Amino acid sequence: MVEQARQPDSLTDYRAPDTLDGRFELICLHAFLYLHRLGAEQPQANRLCQSFFDRMFADFDRILRGMGTRDLSLGKHVDRMARAFYGGILALEEGLAGNDAVLAETVSRNIFGTIAASASMAGAMAAYICAAVEGLRSQAASALIAGRISFEASPNLSTGAGSQPSEVSQ
Repeated sequence: MVEQARQPDSLTDYRAPDTLDGRFELICLHAFLYLHRLGAEQPQANRLCQSFFDRMFADFDRILRGMGTRDLSLGKHVDRMARAFYGGILALEEGLAGNDAVLAETVSRNIFGTIAASASMAGAMAAYICAAVEGLRSQAASALIAGRISFEASPNLSTGAGSQPSEVSQ
């Protein structure tokens, strides 16, 4: 998830905020995409989803410690991150269930929340999310459960051409 979230397209073509919050939101977005797809593989994916979540937040904890966050405030930071993650999941689920405008508004509010995003950038990110959902839907559950994830390629907004799919192994 982190590798895909750090693809240069996210920061350059989509102009997602290159900040701690922006990078956190991109990681959460890609974690959502993976978990959203695994939701169709219940109950066999239940343990994997929980393990993935636990590992992701243990990594967030490690990063916060590395940034100098003290033990006394660490729990508050992690709790805030978990609430943001769950809130983002609910918003993205709602956005995917609605029309493109609803998803673009969700993207603008959550992923671009710390900056003013143009409608075209939020729309492009929403299109990427839809393409990623479809791309993950077409992948075999066994591959996804084994950690072999291939995210849909990000469209190159400056040329209109797509790049090759980015495969990420867990």
